Amino acid sequence: MSDLAGLDVSWRIRQETGKTQPIADRLCELGRFGQKTGAGYYLYNEGDRTPYPDPTVSVIVEEEGLKRHGARRKIDAAEIVQRCVLALVNEGAKILEEGIALRASDIDVTYVYGYGFPIHLGGPMYWADQMGLDKALEAIKGYHAGGHGDVWQPAPLIEWLVAEGGSFADYDRAKT
Repeated sequence: MSDLAGLDVSWRIRQETGKTQPIADRLCELGRFGQKTGAGYYLYNEGDRTPYPDPTVSVIVEEEGLKRHGARRKIDAAEIVQRCVLALVNEGAKILEEGIALRASDIDVTYVYGYGFPIHLGGPMYWADQMGLDKALEAIKGYHAGGHGDVWQPAPLIEWLVAEGGSFADYDRAKT
């Protein structure tokens, strides 16, 4: 999408606001503004909008990743799933705290029937209860402490439920 819109558009905004996106900024510094210049995150042949992978971008991504996160490590499928679902769980807990949803089951139904979350897993909140909310909290805290950003700051509701020995299934905002 960035290649289609033009990387230079957001680059100018970042320059004005003093914000950075290291990979995108490096691409722009190389004159790679997307489809209009024939190169952005991908390469494009003249008159063809088909994106072709570019080894130059792979090198830039690896260099910036090394600067920010250190050496790459193998991440297995189970950890990828856990990170994705725990992000939903943490945000779901915030939605409950804010009163946007009354029950965790409301969130689960939305994810299962609205977003295609695997029905056999019952939704992210149910999944966290089945994992053990204490284990879910421990993993969320680990991602937060591991430098993965403030998005991993554990939702206070999860901390409270764990401290009380509760679960999402027990929590009903309408009764609090």
